[in-house]
Amino acid sequence: MKKFLELSLLFVVLTVSAQQRPKLVVGIVVDQMKMEYLYRFQNDFSDNGFKRLMREGYTFQNTHYNYVPTYTAPGHASIYTGTTPATHGIVGNEWFSRKLGKEMYCTDDASVQTVGDGIKEEGMMSPKNLQATTITDELRLATNFKGKVIGVSLKDRGAILPAGHFANGAFWYSKTGSFISSTFYGNALPNWVTEFNNEKHFMTYINKGWNLLKSKENYTESLADENNYEGKLNGANPVFPYDLKAMYSVKNDAGILRSTPYGNDLLEEFAKRAIEKEQLGKDSITDFLTVSFSSTDYIGHILGPRSIELQDTYMRLDLTLADFLKYLDQTVGKGNYLLFLTADHAGAENAKFLNDNKYNVINVEYKDIAKNLKKFSTDTFGDDLVLNYSNFNVFFDKEKIKIKGLDLTKIKQMFKEYLLTQDQVKRVFTEEEILNNSGNDYYLNCIAKGYDNTQDGDLVILDKPGYIEYGATGTSHGTPYSYDTHVPLIFFGWNIKAGETHDRKVITQIAPTLAQKIKTAFPNGTEAEVLTEVLDK
Repeated sequence: MKKFLELSLLFVVLTVSAQQRPKLVVGIVVDQMKMEYLYRFQNDFSDNGFKRLMREGYTFQNTHYNYVPTYTAPGHASIYTGTTPATHGIVGNEWFSRKLGKEMYCTDDASVQTVGDGIKEEGMMSPKNLQATTITDELRLATNFKGKVIGVSLKDRGAILPAGHFANGAFWYSKTGSFISSTFYGNALPNWVTEFNNEKHFMTYINKGWNLLKSKENYTESLADENNYEGKLNGANPVFPYDLKAMYSVKNDAGILRSTPYGNDLLEEFAKRAIEKEQLGKDSITDFLTVSFSSTDYIGHILGPRSIELQDTYMRLDLTLADFLKYLDQTVGKGNYLLFLTADHAGAENAKFLNDNKYNVINVEYKDIAKNLKKFSTDTFGDDLVLNYSNFNVFFDKEKIKIKGLDLTKIKQMFKEYLLTQDQVKRVFTEEEILNNSGNDYYLNCIAKGYDNTQDGDLVILDKPGYIEYGATGTSHGTPYSYDTHVPLIFFGWNIKAGETHDRKVITQIAPTLAQKIKTAFPNGTEAEVLTEVLDK
């Protein structure tokens, strides 16, 4: 009888524990995904991918980034820390470092080495530059480091930043076709990663090439195959079919897979292997898998949001998601995993496409802006006082200005007046204006939330809507306008009721909501605003 009571008590304890947390949390980030794609490509999707997430999950139709610059690294960091670059410190994919006197990369770490069959520089990465904790960090702490955290992506920053500081592993794709890591996570790859790499999965995709998933008549939401707004894909004209074997043979570079939908397929294979071999979601202690699909971003940048290639990529990603959800159902169990899907930023329309359709905007080459700043400085002050222009930031050479006995405040004002004469520029803010932000000016507030005064510039530029600092083909992102900030957000699975809301939400609400949902501490930099819609059972 006593033994029966003990077993009953144990069952109750385990049941309560299971109710408090899911077995597995899966965070999916689709790089450069606009919310609008869920509407535009809806008829192209199967019932079991995006449609299933929206049908059975809770959809936030009006979720936005609340800062600039809207780039990949800040996006991933903000999703998982629940705060903005002003606090977590990832102010770009790369940015100019006054301390180093050169640009630095978001996950650069010279103290670590590449682990696995990768190029030397590809693996010298860690989360060292991330200044705040992530929800994945807080799960590790909450479970006394017993819950596993694994991050996977084609991009190093897409794997490292979501996985946080305490991850069991983060793995990203190398030009060699292997998934690699760094000594930050250990001195050797897990056996299962080495086995996966040895199976050369990437060659299966390269050998079959890329043709349309469906007949061309189905691609009515896109422009014609090959148009004036597309760049070359790995040197090839943007016309189906693509001979991936020929592309691969040119440089023996498996990185070509990134700019095809097969990059997403390969990543899904790798994610499933991680779940299997790391036994994620197999016990009562919650694990966390972060999966960032990057091919959508590569293809968007090269070919643009109106290309048949991008539409085909989302059709295929839908099937990939359907397969992944089915796998989670079978291995972790329906109702045992909590999943969310969002994007690290959205993306602009190609400016030339807009201009050709009578919207008076243009693309502006980044190098031209830097060159014109230098010319203005030399013409006005007799010397180049600009150290760097990047990420909409202007950095002045303060040491040179001091030696010359010039007034920095006056220089800022004169540069500001000059910049406001440029066609693309809407407003210019000085460091002082940004730091004294009251919160009442929407665009200034976006800049302030993305501004770290120890790392950012002396002036920050806000371009006019529709203008893009990029080449004439493809697209980019980075602004506070809705085309760059409006992203999907869907919660699905464990203790999530089906539904939707059109109320405005911000990306930094995801991490604190997860903290409340799975009963952990908040990530330390968050303002702790939550999505109450998915907290009610």
